[in-house]
Amino acid sequence: MIANLVQLAAGEEQNPLLPPGPELLVGTIAFAIVFFFFWKKLLPNINKVLDERREAIEGGIEKAEAAQTEAQSVLEQYKAQLAEARHEAARLRQEALEQGTALKEELRAEGQRQREEIVAAGHAQIEADRKAASQALRQDVGKLATDLAGKLVGESLEDHARQSRTIDRFLDELEEKAEAAR
Repeated sequence: MIANLVQLAAGEEQNPLLPPGPELLVGTIAFAIVFFFFWKKLLPNINKVLDERREAIEGGIEKAEAAQTEAQSVLEQYKAQLAEARHEAARLRQEALEQGTALKEELRAEGQRQREEIVAAGHAQIEADRKAASQALRQDVGKLATDLAGKLVGESLEDHARQSRTIDRFLDELEEKAEAAR
């Protein structure tokens, strides 16, 4: 640089595109040293880092594809399980409906049976009450008839055996007349 200043001061004219010779030599040597340093030290490290990044990216893509494939298979399994669960729910619903219908019929039959038992018991009770009322009526009618006959005949008909036979004969005659009238 000092030489340049000296030359400028001396008034020499130099081509601005061509540097002076010693400066060109020093620049070329410096460039060769820097190029050699980059070529031997930095370039292998840069290539190594780029290779590692490329492998990491490719490995990440492979992992993503594997994960996507696995997710697709899990989705298909889930859809299959969901379809199976829906089918099972429909089957359970149908079974419950059938059981409900069977239970309903069973309860209806049980109710019908109980109703028939109640009606039969009612008829039996009515028949027993009718017989009891008939018996009580026979006794009352017999007593009244015996009293009336005793008053008509003028003698006491207090003998129980005779009274029963008379009453039975009288009532049997009344029943025969009633049946004949029908």
